[in-house]
Amino acid sequence: MLGAALLAAGRPLSAHELGGLLSLSDARTATLVTAYDQALLSMGAGFRVEAVGGGYRLVVLPGLAARLSPVLAPPPLPALSAAALEVLAVVAYRQPVTRAEIEAMRGGSSSTLLTLQERELIRVAGKSPAIGQPLLYATTDRFLIEFGLNALTDLPEPGSQDFSGLLRG
Repeated sequence: MLGAALLAAGRPLSAHELGGLLSLSDARTATLVTAYDQALLSMGAGFRVEAVGGGYRLVVLPGLAARLSPVLAPPPLPALSAAALEVLAVVAYRQPVTRAEIEAMRGGSSSTLLTLQERELIRVAGKSPAIGQPLLYATTDRFLIEFGLNALTDLPEPGSQDFSGLLRG
């Protein structure tokens, strides 16, 4: 039932959601998910359980993704521009943050905010109490999923430049 739930959901399922389906505690569910992942890996299933976005989902092993590309759908969205990635990084590390704060940190325009909102990578998180009540921006669960993060605490340290695993194709 665990594998079927992960496959059918089409989105990460939390330990609480899975536990509800399986009539198990969150802790027992997390243990079961870990055991299931290990079983998939040991039998060479070609996919595994990934902890992402505060939940779990089934993913194809990275080494097989290129070979399976002809049958994968839909095609990925075009890559984000360097400017969009810069704005996204500012939002991810400084959230909640206003447009003016983003522009001050980047030293330029934050015109890619709309693109990032359309891709559901950032959202309006409220209004600042500052004069004029500018909008505050924060990342979304989709940001976590698209960048393979379980939580914002999984972001690399800002000075480390260890972003190799984040930008997945």
